Amino acid sequence: MPSTLSNPTPKISVIIPSYKTAGLIAGCLDSLFAQTYSDFEAIVVNDGSPDTPELERVLGPYLDRIVYIKQENKRCAGARNNAIRHARGEFVAFLDSDDTWMPDHLASQMQLFEADRSLDLVYCDGILAYDWAPECRFMERNPSNGEATFETLIVERCQIPISAVVARKSAVLKAGLFDETLPRCDDYDMWVRIAFTGAKIGYSRKVGARFFVGRPGSLSQSKARMIEGYWNILEKFKRTLPLNEAQREVVEKRAAEIKARYLLEEGKCKLEERQFDQGRQLIAEANDYFHKPLLSVTLFGLSVAPGATAKLMAFWKKTRSAESA
Repeated sequence: MPSTLSNPTPKISVIIPSYKTAGLIAGCLDSLFAQTYSDFEAIVVNDGSPDTPELERVLGPYLDRIVYIKQENKRCAGARNNAIRHARGEFVAFLDSDDTWMPDHLASQMQLFEADRSLDLVYCDGILAYDWAPECRFMERNPSNGEATFETLIVERCQIPISAVVARKSAVLKAGLFDETLPRCDDYDMWVRIAFTGAKIGYSRKVGARFFVGRPGSLSQSKARMIEGYWNILEKFKRTLPLNEAQREVVEKRAAEIKARYLLEEGKCKLEERQFDQGRQLIAEANDYFHKPLLSVTLFGLSVAPGATAKLMAFWKKTRSAESA
């Protein structure tokens, strides 16, 4: 059950899911309570975290300033949905428990709504804070160009970081909340569905947040799984959204491209695991789309000397490291 607060109805409900972030959430909350905009409530959802004793010890000093909800693990989508159902604000803002905000983040985002009352969702730029590489701006790596619409989100011409989002709660409810069946990329799925309902999305290039990017256990596996998640969501849109002809064409074209990218990444994983036949088959399927000379050479090499792939594997790893830095 959530804890209760006696504050007046807030303008914004800030939603913070927590899972294995006991060592980071204090910094997150400190950045929230340092906001120059103060008309908000903070909802922290303990998503069945295995570090609950430590998490609750850390949350102790904040309990009189937060709504604390404890639930069985339902992943981020389920945690966010639970918080949205308890949210009292007209707006919801999302802040992952390992991320932080600049002091004027909420004030800046609300200024966008005040300047254009037709907006339903806004986001901003932020700093990608790696634990293995130099920091950089989110929009340098993940640009937002032109208007943020259903089509530009599908092709990722506009990309939305969740810890930079403030949205009207009514727009999130109209889109149907987060899809709890998705193992990953549920935030991307949500933004696209919000756009599909006709919601107006705006953004600022002002830096309003820091996004912590921890080193994944395996760059290749992590990248392959993320691309697979993106592809599966595009396939879901084809099945579930009442797309018009132009929209379906955009989604189908993008799905074909992302499927090929997934096959390529999965093929690289198989090569690293020395499963040469499976790797060659996956890369061949990917090259049916890409038609790249380098992939053709790779396939030829795998067909005549699969055991001599050490240099090739080193090349793939070097390429991935450069892409991830």
